[in-house]
Amino acid sequence: MLIIQCPWCGPRNDAEFSYGGEAGIVRPENPAALSDEEWAQYLYMRNNKRGTHVEQWCHQAGCRRWFEVVRDTVSNRISGIYKVGEPLPKEIAHGS
Repeated sequence: MLIIQCPWCGPRNDAEFSYGGEAGIVRPENPAALSDEEWAQYLYMRNNKRGTHVEQWCHQAGCRRWFEVVRDTVSNRISGIYKVGEPLPKEIAHGS
């Protein structure tokens, strides 16, 4: 079981949350102007890297708010949680 610290509700079982994929993906300003290849790139291509990864999560069974989680995809260790729109905490950005 993974315990996730919701920024609004506190620590909860991971069963209460929905995974939203990689964080920081910006929607194109004019999607209609994109080629099929460019649109597919935006929709489907993600880093999916091994190790530390910044992800979006939604507290689906709680406050229903989205937030971002810094999680190691190998160990499942969470090293940071912050609200969408906030900068990546300095201690996480610098690897401390």
